[in-house]
Amino acid sequence: MATICRTYLAALAFVTFMAASMLQAGQFTGTIVDRDTGKPIPARVYVEDSKGEWLYVESTSDQGSALAYREQWVPMPHAVERHTTVSAHPFRIDLKPGRYKIQIERGKEYLPMSATIEMGERNQAKTFPLQRFVNMAERGWYSGETHVHRRIHELPNVQLAEDLNVSFPVTFWTIKSGQAPGLAPSTLRRQGPSPFGPRQDKGPSMIAIDLEHVIYPRNTEYEIFSIDDKRHVLGAVFILNHKSRFTTGAPPVAKIAEQAHREGALLDLDKHSWPWSMMLIPIAKVDLYELSNNSLWRTEFGFKNAVTPDYMKIDKTADGLSELGWIQYGWQNYYALLNCGFRLQPTAGTASGVHPVPLGFSRVYVQTPNGFSGDKWIDGLRRGQSFVTTEPILLATVDNRPPGETFRQEDGGKRIVRGEAIGPKPLSQIEVIVNGRVAKSIAPTNTKTKQGAYRSTWETSLDISRSSWIAVRAIRLDKHRVRFAHTAPWRVSIGDQPLRPRREEIEFLISRVRNQIERNRSVIAPDALGEFEQALNIYREISKRALANDED
Repeated sequence: MATICRTYLAALAFVTFMAASMLQAGQFTGTIVDRDTGKPIPARVYVEDSKGEWLYVESTSDQGSALAYREQWVPMPHAVERHTTVSAHPFRIDLKPGRYKIQIERGKEYLPMSATIEMGERNQAKTFPLQRFVNMAERGWYSGETHVHRRIHELPNVQLAEDLNVSFPVTFWTIKSGQAPGLAPSTLRRQGPSPFGPRQDKGPSMIAIDLEHVIYPRNTEYEIFSIDDKRHVLGAVFILNHKSRFTTGAPPVAKIAEQAHREGALLDLDKHSWPWSMMLIPIAKVDLYELSNNSLWRTEFGFKNAVTPDYMKIDKTADGLSELGWIQYGWQNYYALLNCGFRLQPTAGTASGVHPVPLGFSRVYVQTPNGFSGDKWIDGLRRGQSFVTTEPILLATVDNRPPGETFRQEDGGKRIVRGEAIGPKPLSQIEVIVNGRVAKSIAPTNTKTKQGAYRSTWETSLDISRSSWIAVRAIRLDKHRVRFAHTAPWRVSIGDQPLRPRREEIEFLISRVRNQIERNRSVIAPDALGEFEQALNIYREISKRALANDED
């Protein structure tokens, strides 16, 4: 009897399975529109079935486009990014009967929206209205990012879907010392052949997608992983918007940097944690520091092994550095360099195209108050008329002037800081930073707007008694996840006083370079090692004006 029952149940299960597999897929069609205008808009679309499998949509229009993105950080099974960026046309997908989750996002100025659909065998159609909660272009602010690994032919689709105004895709790349950068290969380091084809040199001229979305196509990454074919990591630096191709390898770097600056290019540090990064700052005269870099993703955080100095008081968890800790490490390193007097402006990058993260997840907004142009945007980035964000919009002024302003005075005095922060979720804290320390902590009001966003405004005053810099940051903490925005600095110059690092800060920078001299002594060429020694001497000279650790 038991055998008969088991046979019956097995047969029933098989019949059920076959019946389910024979169910016809229905076509689901979606249209994404701006809730206020009713006009179709491009966006990023996630579709997930009840088993947790990610699915991809396609465009219904011959004039439309839909670009699937599939990236996973290999050691981390939960760090996946699976989405489709779609143009401003309806999308479609064939779905078998069942339940599906759809998430739709567009840049930083629209509220994300989620929906669950129950699919039968019939076709379905649905309109998804996305709510804009702020229009930054109307306020004279435009977004971009400076660490992009997407192919140029992808960017018209992706930039519009992410509402990213400016991009700098890496065209030339080298990973070996002494090897001139060539066209970055079509093989990704972890994923195998790219489905999007090889990179192309489109020349130095800006490419306009439309009047407010542009591509600067000629950019180079020196990402040195080997010296004379021997594994020896130095790190990465980007040269953005250069005119001619670079024909020499690195290190040394000074002459490469000089050529880049002669051509009007910007040097972007990439990550502060690379072995050679603190040498690059004084020797290459780096322009940009990625306050939000390619270790920050929309999905799970994974970079937990960084070694940080005790004085920074970095947040950690049982298994290493937390996401907040990684962000704090970047901030504190930046603050130390600013206190030394280096005029670094903040920027943001994702490495989308290699890392599991959407283009523009981290982005930098730049103010161009008299209308947008690519050249004005780059000039504003160079001047620090900017803020970096992974989610909230942060608009702040000091004495009614935007970030990047330098105030000159003969003695100390008051400065008035005003601001507005707005985002899709309530903020946890707003902080005014002076010379790397929290001068004012402001409780966000998180007033809900009619569009459904959360808005906080504030006004506070600062007493500035010595040459200083000021910045504002806004933070949202949600369990172990962090989203933030951070302004570029304002500078207050009092007489001929220089900025002064704290003793612990300059000792940290000195130790970074000194350790690299010992590590590189028998590996890199004498002229390259000489640049590290020159950087060490520069930091040692700066240390002569250092403050005691407890001095304000």
